[in-house]
Amino acid sequence: MGYHKVKIGDAVKVALSVAVSAGLVVWLFHKVDFHKVMAIIREGIDYRYIAAMMLLTVLSHVIRGVRWGIQLRAAGIPRIPVLAESVSIFGAYALNLVFPFLGEAWRCVYISDREKCALSTVVGTDLGDRASDGLMILLLVGLTTVVARGAIDSFLDRYPAGEAIDRVVADGTVWLWMLAVAVVFAIAHRLLRHTAFIGGVDRSARRMWDGFRVLFHMKGTGLYIVLTFGIWICYYLETYVCFFAFPFTRSLVTDGHWAFGLLPGLVVFVFGSCSMGIPSDGGLGAWNIAVMFALSLFGISDSEGAAYSIICWSFQALMLVACGIFSAGYIMASRRHARGASTVPSSRGDASRSGERPSAGRE
Repeated sequence: MGYHKVKIGDAVKVALSVAVSAGLVVWLFHKVDFHKVMAIIREGIDYRYIAAMMLLTVLSHVIRGVRWGIQLRAAGIPRIPVLAESVSIFGAYALNLVFPFLGEAWRCVYISDREKCALSTVVGTDLGDRASDGLMILLLVGLTTVVARGAIDSFLDRYPAGEAIDRVVADGTVWLWMLAVAVVFAIAHRLLRHTAFIGGVDRSARRMWDGFRVLFHMKGTGLYIVLTFGIWICYYLETYVCFFAFPFTRSLVTDGHWAFGLLPGLVVFVFGSCSMGIPSDGGLGAWNIAVMFALSLFGISDSEGAAYSIICWSFQALMLVACGIFSAGYIMASRRHARGASTVPSSRGDASRSGERPSAGRE
């Protein structure tokens, strides 16, 4: 019965994410002229810049893998080859196209299985990894609010989503409800702390915290910060480079009024980043709509904004799928190598019994 409940729960989650993505895509094409979007896509796109964006995507994932490796080593997990670190990120982002956050779970299981270490510790490092991203998003939102205040005010005034955000933030009732929920959870934990279930939760939470808190005392903190900025600079450049691929966004770059496209690029990038919190497959629908909204603040029509978002998302997804296939091939090859290497100890044992001294070495 429990197994069937898990299967039903997984099916519901997948159906929900697909429904969210499909609903947002339907809304997107209800909002724009599909034929005009296709005409824009067929004409005037410089795919050299799209290719550059795809390479930046790969570079950002390699940097993210190296950065995660710093956390893993600080949590007591042995050094992992850079290629394996990169593969953990390639596979994760490919799986996120299938189901939101599936990739996060997979990369933790992959590292835990590969290094034979506690899964909860790896999950803790993943939480720290994502906390770093959350901090960067907050910093970027703050920067955008300062340097592109006019665009943010325009969004809050022109769109129902912006008005809703403004209303929720200003409504003290929402914050009171959040506080009440936190108090209820604290009381429930206090009353049930001696039960086996809560004890297990607490132990897992402590391991996660151990993996998370390495951020505050690990070696290589300076490099970690540099790599964090490197990841997000790549993300920003993915958006900015694509401006050169379309005639209508290229005009933002040539217009000195918008700091040669740097400010519109920042606004589009931040809107797109914030949209990734919506549970859709790889940001499909949510990211497209957020980018379209952001571009409209700079005079880009909905059809043009939709074309930009569709091309950028599609080619980035294509790159993620290719990286995911590479990851699957790498993992299968690594496992075959490991199975082949497992026969080495027995041959060494035979050599020892015959009086030969086996050569020392570590794979």
